Amino acid sequence: MHTPVLLKQAVEKLNVKPQGKYIDATFGEGGYSQEILKKGGKVLAIDLDIFQIKNFSNKFENLKLVQGNFKDIEKIAQENDFLPVDGVVFDLGLSMRQLRESGRGFSYKNEDEVLDMRLDPASSLKAKDLLKKATKDQLFEIFSKYSEDLNSEKIAEEVFLNKKRIEKVGDLTKVIDKVLGKKDPKTYARVFQALRIAVNNELENLRQGLVGALNILKREGRIVVVSFHSLEDRIVKKFVKDNKLKFLDKKPVFGKKIFERSAKLRVILKQ
Repeated sequence: MHTPVLLKQAVEKLNVKPQGKYIDATFGEGGYSQEILKKGGKVLAIDLDIFQIKNFSNKFENLKLVQGNFKDIEKIAQENDFLPVDGVVFDLGLSMRQLRESGRGFSYKNEDEVLDMRLDPASSLKAKDLLKKATKDQLFEIFSKYSEDLNSEKIAEEVFLNKKRIEKVGDLTKVIDKVLGKKDPKTYARVFQALRIAVNNELENLRQGLVGALNILKREGRIVVVSFHSLEDRIVKKFVKDNKLKFLDKKPVFGKKIFERSAKLRVILKQ
């Protein structure tokens, strides 16, 4: 089982109470749900990826696991008679299984996979189709805004020129190589993350999910968010400011290992 980056810290900050109600808004492979259950909490878990649901639906007792988008967290909680809740956890990263085994082109390392990138396989827009439909300006907006890469304009131009030939992961990395004149995994990672964010409308989903979580949260309840992108973190901070909420700690908790350093944990308190 994949262990989330800041699992121990996140569950500790969630302050699980025996028989308390908690929503794991990004179930993944069940790391958070399992730890909450161990501490005596009741869990409603949500995942957009139906394959995650099928793989893990029968592996946990005292867990209600449903397929859905966490932007609809309030509606999902109502439909499952699971409110108000004591806490909600959002982990905005992908699981290792999704990166390595999903076959949907999430990782730049899987060169022969089709550029799909849909978290919900039932949705209509694949990454390769988005690239084909987008104008040069739209591509620039996606790469510059979501990847914040200095070469976004040149990458957008080259993708636009070659978009009819970009079908697989390796096709996109070759276009990036042409722009940079070398292989650069850091740029690959930024561009692939940007494309995934655009395909799945992830930032707007987060905005809506936070609002829904607050609406079903008990007073003194907590919302734990583990983010992996500066834009995600900005959304969390703006949400707190706009709703006159407070963070449990002034500073976020960061991942310590090299591949975890983009991870940032914040805890929102409802007073």
